[in-house]
Amino acid sequence: MTVSLTSLKQSLHAGLTAVAQGADPALIYHSNAQLWASHPFNQLQGLEAIRRVWSQLRYALPDMQRRDQIFVAGNSKADARMPDDLEGRVLVASMGHYQGSFVNDLCGIPATHGVVNLRVCEVHHLVEGKIAQSYVMLDLLDLMGQAGCWPIAPSLGAEGMWSGPATNDGVRLHTSDPSGGQTAFDTVIAMHNALGSFDGKSLDSMQHGAYWADNFLWYGPSGIGQTRGMTGFRAHHQIPFLVGYPDRKGAGHYVRIGDGDYVVTGGWPSVTGTHLGEWLGLPATGKHIEMRVMDFYRLENGVIQENWVPIDILWIFKQMGLDVLARLRHLRGDPLTDLPPDP
Repeated sequence: MTVSLTSLKQSLHAGLTAVAQGADPALIYHSNAQLWASHPFNQLQGLEAIRRVWSQLRYALPDMQRRDQIFVAGNSKADARMPDDLEGRVLVASMGHYQGSFVNDLCGIPATHGVVNLRVCEVHHLVEGKIAQSYVMLDLLDLMGQAGCWPIAPSLGAEGMWSGPATNDGVRLHTSDPSGGQTAFDTVIAMHNALGSFDGKSLDSMQHGAYWADNFLWYGPSGIGQTRGMTGFRAHHQIPFLVGYPDRKGAGHYVRIGDGDYVVTGGWPSVTGTHLGEWLGLPATGKHIEMRVMDFYRLENGVIQENWVPIDILWIFKQMGLDVLARLRHLRGDPLTDLPPDP
C-alpha cells in the first residue's frame, strides 16, 4: 500500500516531537540509520550513536520542545551532478528551533539557566515510514551568542532569532502538492543557474535578481546574519563571500524538493571553493573548503520572498584551521597547555 506524503509528514512530525521530549529514537529511526550533523557531531551511524546525540540535547535542555516553522515533504528531483539513486527518495524537511531551559552545557557552550532557542534545520530520508538518513544543522554559533560568549568577529548582517514564514503556512501537515511544487522548484533552479553565470568581475553578470521579490528576506546563519533586499544581500553576504571564495562552485544536492510554495535544496557539500580572500574576519588561508548548506525557500507571486540558509560555519572554520570550540574553551578558562597533536 502506498502511503501519501501528507500521512508520512504527519507521522514523522509526531515522532520527532515525541523524541525531542524524551521518547526513544528507535520510534522513528531504522537501527542502522545514518546521521550527518553539523560540527562537532559530523557523520554517525546506528541507533546508539543517534541516541547519544539526542541525550546530549536533552541533558542541555531537559524541558526541550520542538518548534517547527517549516515542515514540508517531496520526492527528491534529479541533479545531474549526483548519483541517480538519490532521485525519487521520499524526503521530509523542516526548519525551526529546539526551545527550552538551558541548564547544562552543550558542546562547551555555557548554560544560561534561561530559555534559549537552538536553531535547527533537518532533512530526513524515509524508507518504509522510518528515517534511513538524516541531515541536521544545529546553529551552535547562534547558541554561543545567546549564551553571551561570541568567539569570532562581529557579523556583517543582523543577528537574531529567525522569523518564520510571513504567511504562517510553512508547517504543511495536512496538505502536500501532488506536482511537487514544480513551478516554485523550477524558479529556484533557474535562480541557481543564474548565480552560476558570474564572470568573476561584475555582480551584474549574475542575472538572478528577476527571481527575487524586491524586499526579499535572506536569513543567513549566525556569523553572517540576516539581510533584506538585493542591496542588503550584496553588501552583507554576496560581496564578502565572493571576495573570500572567488572560485566557488556548486557541488551537488542530496535534497531537491518542492511542496506548494516551498522549495528545499541542500548539499553535503553544496558549495566548494578556495579561501583566497578575507571572510568572516579571517584572512585568506589558500585552503580548499567544502561547505555544508541547506536552503529553504518560500515563493510568492512567482518569485522568492524568503530564504533561510543554514550553513555549518563551525565546520568551515575548522577547515580553515580555526577550532571555534577550542577557542571557546580557552575563553572560558580552559586553554591548551601543550601543543596540539598533528591534524
